[in-house]
Amino acid sequence: MRLQRKHVLAAGVAVVAAATVAVGTGLGFADSAPARQSVCPGSITFSAEGGVPAATSNQFPVGTRLRVTNLDNDRSAEVTVVGPSGSCVLLNAAAMELVREPGKNVIRRNVVERVGDAVAQPGAGQPTGRPGAGQPGKVGDRPGAASPPATRPATGSACQGAITFFEEAAGPAATSNQFPVGTRLRVTNLDNNRATTVTITGPSGSCVLLNSAAMEQIREPGKNLVRNNTVEVLR
Repeated sequence: MRLQRKHVLAAGVAVVAAATVAVGTGLGFADSAPARQSVCPGSITFSAEGGVPAATSNQFPVGTRLRVTNLDNDRSAEVTVVGPSGSCVLLNAAAMELVREPGKNVIRRNVVERVGDAVAQPGAGQPTGRPGAGQPGKVGDRPGAASPPATRPATGSACQGAITFFEEAAGPAATSNQFPVGTRLRVTNLDNNRATTVTITGPSGSCVLLNSAAMEQIREPGKNLVRNNTVEVLR
């Protein structure tokens, strides 16, 4: 009788162990598929650029095709890089609408993948054409829009390209992919000579990405992008 009980107990333990392995595998504790490798680290945000879904970048040349996936909702957008910016990938408004969650202006959990090896030539569907039409660093997307003032060179600027922001309920601050936490920067909008002093509070996909409070201190009304700027490191 005791021998029979031992066999029954051993069989029961084996069944429980097998069930545990099966459940663990189903939940991703074992044999989990490796996460896709992203070519851009950090959060992703967007500019107010109009036109078809597109992006700008400080790492990829014009014509590069990228797939951007929001891991929180599994929505993706394929975009073509149409010019430079201060981020690894900065989506335009149309591309952001394809992947964003309602009310959110930044995508923290994301994967950016390069699509193909060849660099596509900008075609009819891309924001090209007359000078300033839908191209980063230009004004003139809207009929009748005023021409921008001559851009003054950002001599000695620590960051190149346009500056945008993310929503955060906090005092003026910024994130960066170049400066460590605690670095203090002065960001100046050269179009209106307004400046803000911010401290880096964490990483992002941009040389400097302002939060909403810092952006309010330097932005021009209705604009979500500061193209003509200078960034100084405060010692």
